[in-house]
Amino acid sequence: MFPDLHGKVAVVTGGSRGIGAETCLALARNGVKVAINGRDETAIHATAQAIRAIGGHALAAPADCARLSSVEAMRDRIHAEFGAPDFVVAFAGGGTARPMPFEQITEEDWRSSIDNNLTSTFFTLKCFLPAMIARGSGGIVNMASAGGRVAAGAPAAYGAAKAGVIMLTRHLAQETGKHGIRVNCVSPSAVLTERTRQAISDEQEQQMRAAFPLGRLGHPRDVAAATLFLLSSASSWITGVTLDVAGGRVMS
Repeated sequence: MFPDLHGKVAVVTGGSRGIGAETCLALARNGVKVAINGRDETAIHATAQAIRAIGGHALAAPADCARLSSVEAMRDRIHAEFGAPDFVVAFAGGGTARPMPFEQITEEDWRSSIDNNLTSTFFTLKCFLPAMIARGSGGIVNMASAGGRVAAGAPAAYGAAKAGVIMLTRHLAQETGKHGIRVNCVSPSAVLTERTRQAISDEQEQQMRAAFPLGRLGHPRDVAAATLFLLSSASSWITGVTLDVAGGRVMS
């Protein structure tokens, strides 16, 4: 629990399922009003309802973060209903192709990975940053990935996009520190979301565990806890970092 978060406003992109939804709930438990973004309106509303069920305040804010006009419309609605967010959690993205030889990557695979991960992060920050600068404070946490830290396993386009998110984070942290804004990344490795559980067998999970010094795969709550730490005053002298929430698989 981070008492200093109470009464703040956050927007979480990619908040409808998995790590994003768990982060929305963790923020709400700390007294944060949460605007939940995603493209699946049914899933967004389910997360919003779960927050209201624990006495929290939630706003379903559907938008395609890879389209600037869609993010601008979402921002205007959030500003009108909740005010300008104190925190931006840019988690929209995800894998869009299976690993394949480099020469077999199609233009569609490449553009989809870049747009859904790097471009969506850029558009989100571009839209919400001006109000933070005007206020002179704010916290931003972007979603990287072990695939953007280590060249192994993840599709090349996805890895390149997530590496881009890391460098975008550093540039923005350098530029906005003078405005009282901190910008950081969380970088998960294998996390047992609902989608992951459906995709791997128990035997595969056991085999994967062996690659992690801590002997287990991650849970959405692990990433949510790291995100809240980076938003809270407990990390008030931390900016521009990428926090590997990876069970020791990635060490830097």
